Amino acid sequence: MEKMNVESFNLDHTKVVAPYIRLVGVTTGTNGDKVYKYDLRFCQPNQEHMEMPGLHSLEHLMAELIRNHLDNVLDIGPMGCQTGFYLSILNNDSFEEVTLAFEKTLLDVLIATEVPACNEVQCGWAASHSLSDAQQIAEQMLAKKHSWPNVFSE
Repeated sequence: MEKMNVESFNLDHTKVVAPYIRLVGVTTGTNGDKVYKYDLRFCQPNQEHMEMPGLHSLEHLMAELIRNHLDNVLDIGPMGCQTGFYLSILNNDSFEEVTLAFEKTLLDVLIATEVPACNEVQCGWAASHSLSDAQQIAEQMLAKKHSWPNVFSE
């Protein structure tokens, strides 16, 4: 297979076993700052995916809540394939710290009583949300946290 510019296009999606957390890459800026990009894979590629209302609500919840547990978050956003999210953070190379913050964020999702910014002023598709679906996705991810460090089958 020809090497492509996008890292995830070079990943053999038939070999990974979700759920997992994977460091995708590190980009160093001209002043030495480093951006760490993580693949937070919830669903097995090409076999399952998150439905949009739950994924959308989970995106809002995690974007708001992860910043309570992890400094220097640049962005957390969904993959177009609806199987996970990308998390980008600045100047933090601790996989353990990222994993712990992600776990705490998902636990926060489970006790949330509303989806942040779930209105027409703050969201571009406010009608497409489901707190209960987001909580179900978070619960399923937490139930398999023992597998998060393992990207490929043994």
